[in-house]
Amino acid sequence: MATPASPIRLLLLTVDGQTYALHLAAVDRILRMVEVTPLPGAPDAVEGVINIQGEVVPVVSIRRRLGVAERAVGTGDSLVVARARSRRLAIIAESVLGVVERPADAVVSAGDLAQGIQHIEGVLKTSDGLVLIHDLDRFFSPEEEQSLDLALERG
Repeated sequence: MATPASPIRLLLLTVDGQTYALHLAAVDRILRMVEVTPLPGAPDAVEGVINIQGEVVPVVSIRRRLGVAERAVGTGDSLVVARARSRRLAIIAESVLGVVERPADAVVSAGDLAQGIQHIEGVLKTSDGLVLIHDLDRFFSPEEEQSLDLALERG
């Protein structure tokens, strides 16, 4: 964990009216929503795949991961392309709010708040409420990583 003096930079995005964050260092780019090709056999959180300059990138849904009610993807939605462990992912966001910088000690460990949500690294308290910070390296379980790899090989 960083020292209290070292700030963390986060990209804020919204899904279903809730604000989430990704570490800015993991974010490659933000794209407008494009057509997503279904990927049979992929984990539930995977909406499908897109092609970014010849690379097949899984599109993931925070809604599905957290069990939030489904909604049709809209043309106003964005895709946040970010690095996770050994692959890039495109995360569906209803809006991208921008970048914030906060002291590292402003983040509360998620283990203290939410058991069973391994992909939530921490929680940032803001004047607007709580922001859940995703750890993309833990977004998928090892079994889901394996089924995603198999689906991508077949696809």
